[in-house]
Amino acid sequence: MKLKNHAHIILQRLKEAYPESHCSLVHKSPHELLISTILSAQCTDKRVNQVTPGLFKKYPTPLAFAEADIDELKNDIRSTGFYNNKAKAIKESMWDIVDKYDGTIPNTLEELVSLKGVGRKTANVVLGDAFGIPGIVVDTHVKRISRLLGLTKNSDPVKIEQDLMQLFLPEQWTVLGHLMIDHGRAVCIARRPKCSQCFLNDICPSARIPER
Repeated sequence: MKLKNHAHIILQRLKEAYPESHCSLVHKSPHELLISTILSAQCTDKRVNQVTPGLFKKYPTPLAFAEADIDELKNDIRSTGFYNNKAKAIKESMWDIVDKYDGTIPNTLEELVSLKGVGRKTANVVLGDAFGIPGIVVDTHVKRISRLLGLTKNSDPVKIEQDLMQLFLPEQWTVLGHLMIDHGRAVCIARRPKCSQCFLNDICPSARIPER
């Protein structure tokens, strides 16, 4: 119960600090969000959002992506980095969607993670932000911040996800990820956390604040 109260306070403060928190990947459909999420690996959302308008105009459907020339697709997404792996993941996942689901993105975790090139993190992004189905996205920010705040002792993303699911209500899961990501970008930065400026420093067991 003590840990749940701790989690509740953290969530409330995060909401107050980032009241407009939402998915920063621009998309108009589930398949666009899935592709944007694949592209966002080791890349900023800002860069992805610069690439995707032209990309989605050129390839408007899952079938169009599935049938895309692999070398041409690589060139189209080159600026997002790791374009070889990303192009392969996009084509394979879109072929699965065309073959198994008639071109419609499935809306269950089990079905999404069965797609080639789609992991649990990507699946939870699509569930939460394309379908409104609760899911906790454990990316590098969520993993780091949840451990620093004492919400989990695990390092495995699946175990962290399970720990957070026990502490927060399902209707809080999706926004929790967005809030932690916003906090990780603005304050709890990986290599230079601004602990002295953090509104959670009085309840964070990892806060490093120099004594005056």
